[in-house]
Order: sequence, then C-alpha cells, then structure tokens
Amino acid sequence: QVQLVESGGGLVQAGGSLRLSCAASGSTFSLYAMGWYRQAPGKQRELVARISSAGSTRYADSVKGRFTISRDNTKNTVYLQMNSLKPEDTAVYYCNANWESTSINYWGQGTQVTVSS
Repeated sequence: QVQLVESGGGLVQAGGSLRLSCAASGSTFSLYAMGWYRQAPGKQRELVARISSAGSTRYADSVKGRFTISRDNTKNTVYLQMNSLKPEDTAVYYCNANWESTSINYWGQGTQVTVSS
C-alpha cells in the first residue's frame, strides 16, 4: 500500500508559477512510475506528466515546454514545476503511483490549482 500526499496548489495569476509536490509512503517508491493528472470541472481526468522508475518523462501536448516533472527517490517525492500558467490549467491535480507493468495504481487526494486571468 502506498499513500500519496500532494501539496503546493493554490491561486496564481496567469503567467505565474507553482510547484506541486507529492510525498509517498513506503520503501518501494523507486519502483513506481509517478504521474500527475488533472481534472477540471465537467471534464475527464487527464494525464499531465509522467516519469518512469528509470526517469523517462512524458507530457501532455498542452503543457510541453511549460511543465517539468521530476522525482527524488531519496525523499520519496515527485514534483511538478508549472511555469507560464494559463487559466485553462485550472483543475484539481492528482498524484498517481503506478507499479510499472501492472495495473496497481494509487492516488492522492488532489490539490486545487486555480489560475486567474
């Protein structure tokens, strides 16, 4: 069992930056691919960024060049640096841990990001 706790959300003006953090419990963090998803009101949850256990990254087209995902296995933490934020980035952001090559997934409780125009 993995518990995920997100932090770092908030209200920011368009063009601003935020850094989300997700702290994971347990001793097997390095074995998990970690991802950030978001869900805006009335929309489906979508993948924002993902980092594999080996460090390979993948981004949604809408955030490429603006967001950066990273992980620190010594701190059991994954980060999402969000720059040049836009109002359309407003959503609840969720942290995900996926035991790679399995369907085992864990989710955090979500953190609200609101970007004002």
